[in-house]
Amino acid sequence: MGKVYPQQSPSSSSSTTTGSPSRRETFTIWMKSLVLHGNGCTVYNSSGEIVYRIDNYHEKGRDEVDLMDFQGNLLFTIRRKKLPLFGCWEGYRSNKEKPWFQVKKLSRRSLKGKSSYKVIVGCDKAQQSFYTIELITGKSAGYRILQNDSGNLVAEVKQKQSSSGVSLGNDVLNLVVEPNVDHSLVMGIVTVYGLISNKL
Repeated sequence: MGKVYPQQSPSSSSSTTTGSPSRRETFTIWMKSLVLHGNGCTVYNSSGEIVYRIDNYHEKGRDEVDLMDFQGNLLFTIRRKKLPLFGCWEGYRSNKEKPWFQVKKLSRRSLKGKSSYKVIVGCDKAQQSFYTIELITGKSAGYRILQNDSGNLVAEVKQKQSSSGVSLGNDVLNLVVEPNVDHSLVMGIVTVYGLISNKL
């Protein structure tokens, strides 16, 4: 199998696991665990270095998963909160008493054709920010993460293709994160969507 991670390009650079770089970053998400015969995913930066990983071992579709860096250091925990109707997912950093963000499915009346999930970041209502996961249909199926207040693109996930336009498979995704965006937040949202779509 050829390399699944992206080649270095003028618009991308090596990324760390934290922070909000001032340049657009490209990642490859391979829906394979580093653990043999395990479930999860491995995320590569544009230099082919592993920067994030999720290992569910032999259980798929769990109600709680941990996002780690390459060394196995815990970055945050994501838990499913079961509620009437749709329920929601919550992401926790070091403080597991209060969620850092929540992802909720919008009601059918709020969908307006494309938008299907709302992301709320921040425990303090006075400082909350809001995002939307918007599904992309058609030949280039995937999804976008948008800021609610401005409508600006935050990140986009699509099936990865080789330089010649050949698909690398349903389990290899291309993630592009826009400049000045918190990578850990994007990875948290991407992790939740992977759980919702039963890919993790």
